[in-house]
Amino acid sequence: MGSEPISPADEPDRADRDADGTATGGHRPEPQLERTVTLTGVELASFLGHRDQLLADLEAQHPNVQFNARNDVLSIRGETSAVRAAEQLVREILELARRSGTVSSTDVRSIARMVRDGDGPRAAITLSEPILTVRGNSVRPQTQGQREYVNAIDANTIVFGLGPAGTGKTYLAMAKAVQALQRREVSKIVLTRPAVEAGERLGYLPGSLEDKIDPYLRPLFDAVGSMMDQDLVPKLLANGTIEVAPLAYMRGRTLNEAFVVLDEAQNTTPEQMKMFLTRLGYGSKMVVTGDMTQVDLPVKQSGLRVVTRILRDVEDIHFAELTADDIVRHSLVGRIVDAYASYDERQAGGTPQAGAQARGHDTTDQDSTEGKRDR
Repeated sequence: MGSEPISPADEPDRADRDADGTATGGHRPEPQLERTVTLTGVELASFLGHRDQLLADLEAQHPNVQFNARNDVLSIRGETSAVRAAEQLVREILELARRSGTVSSTDVRSIARMVRDGDGPRAAITLSEPILTVRGNSVRPQTQGQREYVNAIDANTIVFGLGPAGTGKTYLAMAKAVQALQRREVSKIVLTRPAVEAGERLGYLPGSLEDKIDPYLRPLFDAVGSMMDQDLVPKLLANGTIEVAPLAYMRGRTLNEAFVVLDEAQNTTPEQMKMFLTRLGYGSKMVVTGDMTQVDLPVKQSGLRVVTRILRDVEDIHFAELTADDIVRHSLVGRIVDAYASYDERQAGGTPQAGAQARGHDTTDQDSTEGKRDR
């Protein structure tokens, strides 16, 4: 039986064939477009960065678009739709630089994400509002999630900042504490964390009580020092305006007119968490930060995990959940966090609940052995 002849209408157009003669299914290349953006209102060398780092960051977001900077003009060339999206990204980055003076690789990733989500027109405004200016450098949220976290601190008495390492949970809480003190909204800052070893046994530590607890509290001292005048910090510590103490020292106290930050809260027991929250006095604000994937408690379940179930719906208490998209350390940190979360999900059986637990979100009642597995 012979084959039927192919009519001209059934045969793919020659223009729709690849170079090797195979049909492309009728897809035609999108027209090319070139746009230019004049880089005014910024210091050009600082804006482009060392070895034109900004161009590398832009190319990472739009690999099919060509970016070239010559004098104060940035040209963008590629397929029409990609160029238009890239141009919006460049203009938002330029506006952020005009407002804040600097743009980091994290800013580029954050703005690109906001543009893709349809929030591009307010990206520069969202990310440019500083909390503090320290020695000429502004401390500000660098992602949409961080901005929402900071706004929640302004709007609520108690805020829980939950998320993986590097998302700025403690750093931004410290910045808001210093801001509140500078504005005289509070009369003191109290910084605390549980003295729990990170999976190791350090044994007997020599020296006074202060010497013994200093290694656990050192990160808080360092954060305070990075946000205030170096000569001023010792004076504020000496007169009690800034207090850095282990969580055990909070029992029996009422903290009035204070901005209180509890760090590493995943290592509190349920009893410690209740004790801490009930220290709240008049005119005070509390921020509790923690990462449920890094629980170091040897036996009991995490007080942070329990409190997310108890207080989730209580008015004037907010749970801000940051993700790997909010990590502002080296970009590799975000990929490490995602890789560990995927591994934990596979190890736990790949269920939706297991995946949520691997990322630090509580879904079911869990005993202490599950808390240990989150490490």
